[in-house]
Amino acid sequence: MIRKISALLMVLMIALGSVSASTFVYKKEEGKVIDESSISTSVTAPVFEFESASQILIEASTGRVLYANNENEKLLPASVTKVMTLLLLMEQIDSGKLSYDDKVVCSANAAGMGGSQIWFKENEELTIQEAIKAIAVVSANDVTVAIAEKIGGTEGNFVNMMNEKAKELGMENTHFMNSHGIDEEDHYTTAKDIAIMSRELITKHPDILNFTSIWQDSLRNGEFTLSSTNKLIRYYEGANGLKTGSTSQALFNLSASATRNGMTLISVVMKAPSSDIRLQETKQLLDFGFANYEVKKICEKEEILDTIQVNKNISDMIETQIGEEVTILTEKGSNPEIEKVISYNELVAPIREGDVIGKLLIKNLTTDEVIKEVDIIAKNSIEKSDFFAYLKKLAKMFILVN
Repeated sequence: MIRKISALLMVLMIALGSVSASTFVYKKEEGKVIDESSISTSVTAPVFEFESASQILIEASTGRVLYANNENEKLLPASVTKVMTLLLLMEQIDSGKLSYDDKVVCSANAAGMGGSQIWFKENEELTIQEAIKAIAVVSANDVTVAIAEKIGGTEGNFVNMMNEKAKELGMENTHFMNSHGIDEEDHYTTAKDIAIMSRELITKHPDILNFTSIWQDSLRNGEFTLSSTNKLIRYYEGANGLKTGSTSQALFNLSASATRNGMTLISVVMKAPSSDIRLQETKQLLDFGFANYEVKKICEKEEILDTIQVNKNISDMIETQIGEEVTILTEKGSNPEIEKVISYNELVAPIREGDVIGKLLIKNLTTDEVIKEVDIIAKNSIEKSDFFAYLKKLAKMFILVN
């Protein structure tokens, strides 16, 4: 009985904070995956005889660069600019500020846009869903400006939002002057920066792929036919986006995405001399990526890690989980050892559902380097127990002892 009382008193002291619990708890699990840092060691760097000015190939889930050439050269993006327009639009939708059923009304300014268009008439309405189709499938400049005005109040305000988002994403060599991409002084970006915003769009707002993967559709009750400007959608296995662009000065650009066996690649080709050449060079990049790499899943999103007790709570347990899916890019045929290391912060009630309470580290056992770090979050809330809760707990224990 004395031992039980002593144990209860110790629990009481820890729960009330008189005794400090360890700041970190470690848990290790060994597995077989590839270290991302070893990617460039065994795959022979490709040699391409490209006619375009700039190219880059990345894997979407990790952002890993698989090939790059002149990726920081500032060039005219043409309608690939609309990747940023679509990104800001999808942010509005996914945050609840807009819905697919909301209407966008064409202004005189939007109706007057040249280039690619659907001949959007002043005061004509489209739903947001129809507008996305028009932008993603046929690169409609008139609809793009109408969307910019709806979100920003004016296109100028929207362009400021575009530049702010570019800065937030680390697009260091980009400056936008309009929402549509018609050539304009001081309107430029790079293949690397296009890859950055393309990755942000498809990983954070994957519903956009429902639109960018459309080969043919229609608007205005079937009276206006839409045919995609991106021929990869029809002819390349797994192609699901993303945006073409061409002008007489920019020549031919393409940010392309494709998914096979759970791996999504993004290829950017800029300033190709023709549409056919940009397609051929894009296919070469994507073929290289799919032939040499694969993605392996380490943890599922919301996977439960532990059920543990925390300081200052006498009876409840908290479940811990991963805040995001954890994947690692691997070279095909490679399989070195890794370990998962879980570290928790000092866990003291109250804790709220969704609070970050630790880190999961994916480590290379050979080099002891951290490959990836992701947040561990609380699956449930847990309240701080008051003094009477501890007395009640002690009383129950005494009753059981007697």
